[in-house]
Amino acid sequence: MNVLIHERYIGQEVVFATLLVLAAFLGLFGFFDLINELDNLGRGNYGLQHAVIYTVLTMPGRVYETLPIAVLIGGLYSLTTLSRHSEITVLRASGLSTGRILNLLARIGLPFVLLTFLTGEFLAPPAERMAQELKLSARSQLLTSEFRSGFWVKDRNDFINIGNVSPEGELRAVRVFEFSDTRELRSVLEAESGRYDAVAGGWVLRGVSRTEFSSTGARTGRSERVVWDSGLSPDVMSVMLVVPERMSAWKLWHYIQHLSENRQESGRYEIALWKKFSYPLACLVMLALALPFAYMHNRNAAVSIKVFTGVMIGVLFHMLNGLFSNLGAINSWPPYAAALTPGLLFVLAAAAMLWWEERR
Repeated sequence: MNVLIHERYIGQEVVFATLLVLAAFLGLFGFFDLINELDNLGRGNYGLQHAVIYTVLTMPGRVYETLPIAVLIGGLYSLTTLSRHSEITVLRASGLSTGRILNLLARIGLPFVLLTFLTGEFLAPPAERMAQELKLSARSQLLTSEFRSGFWVKDRNDFINIGNVSPEGELRAVRVFEFSDTRELRSVLEAESGRYDAVAGGWVLRGVSRTEFSSTGARTGRSERVVWDSGLSPDVMSVMLVVPERMSAWKLWHYIQHLSENRQESGRYEIALWKKFSYPLACLVMLALALPFAYMHNRNAAVSIKVFTGVMIGVLFHMLNGLFSNLGAINSWPPYAAALTPGLLFVLAAAAMLWWEERR
């Protein structure tokens, strides 16, 4: 019974502190995101209500990004507070070993691992997409790529150029260059617009002109409506609205398959896919990293100093995640190495700190 009481007590302290820190983070990020959106007021029909809704829709993504850091700071604060009141010392003197404490912290952290994964997989991606669509629609803008000629994509032997995409998913100024297996240009299809129709089994293009090339010359024809069967699905097009880190694992995998089939570079998306499964586990790493601070018996050290240290560690973790993702994409590292290295470094740091405290 005593075991259940102390486990419940520590769990409540860690969970409450973590949720409090998470709420503070969301309030802070929400405030600055809203202030940043005020610059867009008056562009098209974009008003204050759109800015507020946009900020709210980005909150699931913020939860996904900050939850491991909130677990670190919340765990560090609660465990350090217990240490200041000598409660950790009493528990250890009663026979609670470091291994059992780590086991307890792992069980406390598992719901946060699950929450992080579910948020990143099912809440953040659709919410982020809705936020971007809302902004583009309210500002009466079209989605284009960084190239002046629009968005380019390869599909089997076809090279596709899309001038822009509306927030509703309608393609504008579509051009399809079809090549043979020997890389000879066979035809050029141009369409004014196109929209995906699952019933029709592909993209329905309107205002279509098609030029076919052969050994005898070129032949041009026009049609008001053409069903275009292409591997360019709406899921692939959604990549233009949501960055890889905010996409779901299923869409990442689907897009990686599309890039691989067309022999295109997919390193950035493979790293993002690995991070989808490794990043939630950072919650457990952060709790393990917070434990050595609870073993420090310096009563003169204020809790605020240790919390500040936790904030700095969390910022470092976030920076390393981004750094290794970029380095992995630039240097063609194995995707698992780029995704797992920051977490492994922090696991080693936690183990070294625990070993040092135990040795003392």
